[in-house]
Amino acid sequence: MKAVIYARYSSDNQREESIEGQLRECTDFAEKNGMTILATYIDRALSAKTDNRPEFQRMIKDSSKNLFDVIIVWKLDRFARNRYDSAHYKAMLRKNGVKVISAKESISEGPEGIILESMLEGYAEYYSAELAQKVTRGMTENALKCRYNGGTMPLGYMTNKDKHLIINPDTAPIVTEIFTRYADGETVKEITESLNAKGLKSTTGAKFNKSSLHSILKNRKYIGEYKYSDIVIEGGVPAIISKELFERVQSRMATNQKAPAKTKAPVEYLLTTKLFCGMCGALMLGESGHGYKGVVYNYYKCATAKKHRNCKKKTIKKHIIEKAVVQRVKEIIFDDYLIGKIADAIIELLNKENTIIPVLQKQLKEVEVLIENMLNAIQQGILTKSTKQRLDELENQKEELELSIAQEQIKRPRLTKEEILVWIKKFRHGDVDDVKYQKRIIDSFVNSVYLYDDKIVLNCNYREGSTTITFDEINNSDLEGNASP
Repeated sequence: MKAVIYARYSSDNQREESIEGQLRECTDFAEKNGMTILATYIDRALSAKTDNRPEFQRMIKDSSKNLFDVIIVWKLDRFARNRYDSAHYKAMLRKNGVKVISAKESISEGPEGIILESMLEGYAEYYSAELAQKVTRGMTENALKCRYNGGTMPLGYMTNKDKHLIINPDTAPIVTEIFTRYADGETVKEITESLNAKGLKSTTGAKFNKSSLHSILKNRKYIGEYKYSDIVIEGGVPAIISKELFERVQSRMATNQKAPAKTKAPVEYLLTTKLFCGMCGALMLGESGHGYKGVVYNYYKCATAKKHRNCKKKTIKKHIIEKAVVQRVKEIIFDDYLIGKIADAIIELLNKENTIIPVLQKQLKEVEVLIENMLNAIQQGILTKSTKQRLDELENQKEELELSIAQEQIKRPRLTKEEILVWIKKFRHGDVDDVKYQKRIIDSFVNSVYLYDDKIVLNCNYREGSTTITFDEINNSDLEGNASP
């Protein structure tokens, strides 16, 4: 695994030596667990209460480049002290395939916090999906009117003021030339080299290449067909070439097309950064190997044992331990009493973490008391020019506070116990063989898993959330093969 280190110290009671200690312990952790350190990101004298940290933001941006798999921090409070910032940035990192792990904390997060984090991400997904539906509706309306819906403009076309595609007299002849030359027997390489030699450019302003030429040759817009999603309208755009020429090109492409090479789909090890060796405490890493007749096996192996050191921990098949963990979590979330306790803990956590709204509400109450006192004074006949001015100031202050509270509540939604229970219960009826369901269960509820020779110790994301699964239980279940490592 490729990793980077993020280190930070704030100005209060910490010094440069704090950075050195963090880097040393993070490096030791990486070496112990077979990780390669690619870079370090360091913010000095900056608090984690804010995300306005230059190196932190550079690291988040770099995560999109697929250069590293893991961010190692000394402790999780180095990453963020604000639950909402933590949830936001970890969601961004997950989309980029990057996880955050702590060198000094053997579990990936605090207890109920991860369930809260998953809920916040779920709400973000909901709003994103709702927005996507609105956008889709607008684009569907455009499509029914054969309007251009954005994206790369096809070579040979441009748009008019009504957003309809019309023929571009300057570039349409290039399209005709490409189709004619290919239909007459020239290769894609020959046509590409010829066009580039003339200094002609693709619709993006770049040189022509194999990919851009294939896209042109397959585009049915050139015979007048408008298509968006499931909407297809014949004659929706002006044709540049004849259907006969287009079909000749498709026939030749089909003849020349070689069978695509088989690509091996990447395997996602769902317990990465959460599965630990029960013997030595090191992380267990996902690996694959080939068996008899080329059969591929996926399994987890102790990082220490992998380096041929002192640990003798055996490997375990990927699908066996992942399915066993998911099955046990599913059993747990069928316990109404237990998930009720989890919901209460999340509500308590929300109330503790939301420090801004209580302050604003206190200020609002104080202003309302002052307004009430002013109104009482007015009723008693005490009305001066300054009294009215002061009352106007208080009314304005009240409006500003109410607006600030509303904005904060939108940004940090107040969740009821019923909403939390509904969210947890929706996990009850998934298919334990479905990878997406397994991933959501593990990400939301599993804190850490320790693998021993005779058992698995599963720690869930709530207090007293430890449970043991023996290999006798697994072997007596419907899991394929013998599970004992």
